[in-house]
Amino acid sequence: MKFPGMDIYRSIVITGGSGMLAQALAEQLRGRGIEPVLLAHAQLDITQAPAVRAVFEQYRPTLLLNCAAHTGVDQCEQEPERANAINGDAVRLLADTARDFGTRLVHFSTDFVFDGQSHQPYRPEDAPNPLSAYGKSKRLGEVELAAHAPPGWMILRTSWLFGRPGNCFPQTIVNLARKGTPLTVVNDQLGCPTYALDLAAATFDLLDVGAQGIQHVTNEGQTTWFDFAQAILKAFDLTAEITPVTTAQWTQMRPHQARRPAYSVLDTRFFFQATGNALRHWSAALRDYRTLSWAS
Repeated sequence: MKFPGMDIYRSIVITGGSGMLAQALAEQLRGRGIEPVLLAHAQLDITQAPAVRAVFEQYRPTLLLNCAAHTGVDQCEQEPERANAINGDAVRLLADTARDFGTRLVHFSTDFVFDGQSHQPYRPEDAPNPLSAYGKSKRLGEVELAAHAPPGWMILRTSWLFGRPGNCFPQTIVNLARKGTPLTVVNDQLGCPTYALDLAAATFDLLDVGAQGIQHVTNEGQTTWFDFAQAILKAFDLTAEITPVTTAQWTQMRPHQARRPAYSVLDTRFFFQATGNALRHWSAALRDYRTLSWAS
């Protein structure tokens, strides 16, 4: 079913405009002949109500894609109030303003809203129970968006995002391996690596069919961080000393890090049912990531 009302692609604003996902969304839109407005933090602090309203007044967006976030998972443990302000309270502000302007709002969330106690992929309707300050702040944003409900709102949960520009797990592994640094990687957390360009394409596939509410989108396949790291080394033709460890061992080495879910595979069946598409396996996406000139 198509989303009723105005052409949502007429005026598009993307917050967090300098980040990996925002850049991927913009690239997909340009492939459709659409030029979005990209607003980095220096141009829009989403925690500031006057600045948010000014952006809506200036651009009158029909669609706002919120990529602005505090994504430092471990850093959030040290500054939970800041995490809640950016990942939670600011989403309420965006939702309220989007409702006033009749703007469709898409917000991106995370597998970290779950506690990892499941043994089967998490469905959108499964009860969240975040373990970390980061996960709690992202869950707060979900709750605020649903409660303040602009028309046709959508939350896209994803996991283990990688791409360019910016820091991500594959870039970290490649950089350390090239320096000859021994690698120690957790081998008992299971999830789904997701390529930012694929997530961006999936976002517009969902919008095209009028999807609303909470959606789960990841690349196909599941793996551990250790096996993901090994695949990265192979893709980049690198060798490195790499040691698998348990979460308990990792916590002993780095006791101040945030707790991560042991299992955070997301159920993406609705995406396939709604769009008729399925994202490719993460290993195929990793090969595309490998071809990027910066990483050659």
